[in-house]
Amino acid sequence: MPVRTVKIIMNGVTGRMGYRQHLVRSILPIRDEGGVVVGDDLIRVQPVLVGRNADKLGRLAERHGVAEWTTDLDLALSDPDATIYFDAQVTSRRNAAILAALEAGKHIFTEKPIANSVDDGEKLVAAAEQAGAITGVVHDKLYLPGLVKLKRLVDLGFFGRILSIRGEFGYWVFEGDVIEAQRPSWNYRAEDGGGMVLDMFCHWNYVLENLFAPVEAVTAKAVTHLPERWDEQGHPFTATADDAAYGIFELSGGIIAQINSSWAVRVDRGELVEFQVDGTHGSAVAGLFGCRIQPRVQTPKPVWNPDLPTDQDFRAQWEQMPDLEEYPNGFRAQWEQFLRDVDAGRPHRYDLAAGVRGLRLVEAGLRSSAEGRRVVIGDQAR
Repeated sequence: MPVRTVKIIMNGVTGRMGYRQHLVRSILPIRDEGGVVVGDDLIRVQPVLVGRNADKLGRLAERHGVAEWTTDLDLALSDPDATIYFDAQVTSRRNAAILAALEAGKHIFTEKPIANSVDDGEKLVAAAEQAGAITGVVHDKLYLPGLVKLKRLVDLGFFGRILSIRGEFGYWVFEGDVIEAQRPSWNYRAEDGGGMVLDMFCHWNYVLENLFAPVEAVTAKAVTHLPERWDEQGHPFTATADDAAYGIFELSGGIIAQINSSWAVRVDRGELVEFQVDGTHGSAVAGLFGCRIQPRVQTPKPVWNPDLPTDQDFRAQWEQMPDLEEYPNGFRAQWEQFLRDVDAGRPHRYDLAAGVRGLRLVEAGLRSSAEGRRVVIGDQAR
């Protein structure tokens, strides 16, 4: 079997997402299991770790048997054998690093959001096109078992005409004073690229457009519920970024989606994210893993009576969809797709242009919140 080795520059792997999802649960398993099979060939991966903290990088590289690491991004980019650049840094550092990687002739795979603004994102797209680079942006939620099942229902016409989508996402992120916060403090500083809208509206855009239809307009309210938090060193700071966002998204075809996103909410649902889809022929509730359905022929007939407690167990009236296949880690699954696309020299479906579409929804949402009005996507100047 012919073997090819791909060296991947991985920048930002000392951070939570870069380390857990991309290094430990994606690239290292691919490496340790021999690589990615492409036809009769085998693609092996060799990570090169990049970051700002030499001590952390050194310990991480030793722990996982990674031979190459550096705090010098320019040095890593100068290696002609390293053909892919991956970015999981804080958002504020991403734009410049990707531009440098494109100038060095690398293909790009990156976390979202790809930049802090649509203008910066469009510059990345233009630079990638000029360089002839294959680019990919993380679309991990499309690979969640619950959303894979939901997509299957859409494709099979289970819903009939889709009417609405209701999404609930979030959990309580501790402030950091008494109990350590479970998210990094930069998430709550706008100057570092933090904020719920910037983070999650990119996700919601690709979920909505790939499962249902493109977003045409948005009405949103972004708020900072907890104005004071504590950083990793135990120092208090003022939160300058929104920690919750409440949005109404108008999709083509007349579908209405309502999605609440909050890091200041206590969970009373089956999973940390759930989407309910209602259609003329049936409904479904999908989370990270499960997907429950209620077809038209099994829909009960509730009657409103505030004088008596209900005798119906509404949640028991839904049927859980079975697992008909094995569901790999979504980040790893997309990495493998991206590696195959780079090897074949073909565009990756979820590219930088898709990342820009997410940023357009972000900017429209922030403008809607600031001005208290409905904003048409791509027409924010109106």
